[in-house]
Amino acid sequence: MATGVCAFRRLAFLSTKHRGFLNVSTKHRSCIFTRHSSGWNYLPQSPPEELGEATKMNLFQAVTNALDISLAADPTTIIFGEDVAFGGVFRCTVGLAEKYGKERVFNTPLCEQGIVGFGIGAASAGATAVAEIQFADYIFPAFDQIINEAAKFRYRSGNIFDCGKLTIRAPWGAVGHGALYHSQSPEAFFAHIPGIKVVIPRGPIQAKGLLLSCIRDQNPCIFFEPKILYRSALEQVPIKDYTLPLSEAEVLVEGNDVTLVAWGTQVHVLREVVNLAQEKLGVSCELIDLQTILPWDIDTVAKSVTKTGRLLVAHEAPLTSGFAAEIASTIQTECFLNLEAPIQRVCGWDTPFPHIFEPFYLPDKWRCLDAIKKMINY
Repeated sequence: MATGVCAFRRLAFLSTKHRGFLNVSTKHRSCIFTRHSSGWNYLPQSPPEELGEATKMNLFQAVTNALDISLAADPTTIIFGEDVAFGGVFRCTVGLAEKYGKERVFNTPLCEQGIVGFGIGAASAGATAVAEIQFADYIFPAFDQIINEAAKFRYRSGNIFDCGKLTIRAPWGAVGHGALYHSQSPEAFFAHIPGIKVVIPRGPIQAKGLLLSCIRDQNPCIFFEPKILYRSALEQVPIKDYTLPLSEAEVLVEGNDVTLVAWGTQVHVLREVVNLAQEKLGVSCELIDLQTILPWDIDTVAKSVTKTGRLLVAHEAPLTSGFAAEIASTIQTECFLNLEAPIQRVCGWDTPFPHIFEPFYLPDKWRCLDAIKKMINY
């Protein structure tokens, strides 16, 4: 029954996509998708030499590899969610049910609060529970379970009980045709709640290492996977079992004039902005990938802004109460005497996520470049 409903949901999504596409003229279709696809290019990262042999993987394969390693290394690991036994809609669990059995990789009913509620119970009983929510947009029915149960489980029992071995995975962010119900970025909702960790990778190397860290962390974690990068992000990923530290931002490009902060897909947009700012304005930008939204790395960002005197934060979620607001408030407090201009936020607009107007909604490189101009000329 649940599988049939899942299939109906996907068919409805696809039909909606094609209806919207067919309502746009050929000329405008070309304009929209050309502009969207040219917004950024994926720049692969080289794997750290100390991690040894690597092989080519895209982001969803890196996720699959991390899950495979967890299942092999920890016999208590279980993976569950809508359609995961079939590989999932993005193929992140393909082959795992066949390899490890239906007792460890299994489908659930189409009931997000049930998926997370089951995960909390399994984790509190000692299992390493990895729950998949089919799209981050559908995580909201499980909001009560995440906020009032998972995040508070340890606190309310005085550390006698906990569900720290729970990880919730979900495809996240704009995909090019997702519209209202398949392109949202809800990280700020969860960043308000103590007791959980929220992590978003920018590419395959990070996806594998950060996901393994989340699975092994002793706190409940939400792991958002940028769905547009599942296949477009391709890197040489280390084969071995490795983890990357949570709550540590990474400086990707060093610079002196402006600090740029992002996470997930938006990191690649800001890579383009770094080059544009140098080419068109002669401005040197320092680019930081936050990686962990909660608890976030204040020290790395503050150190950079102390040097540059300017900060731009960009994310796909709407402007109002987006996580950029928290970063701006904290850095204004920490670096007030070093700031040379007001902090800039370049974000999605305060509207539902649109369909054919997605390129106008997203914080593209040109909007970010305009914000840099404002800071430099302030």
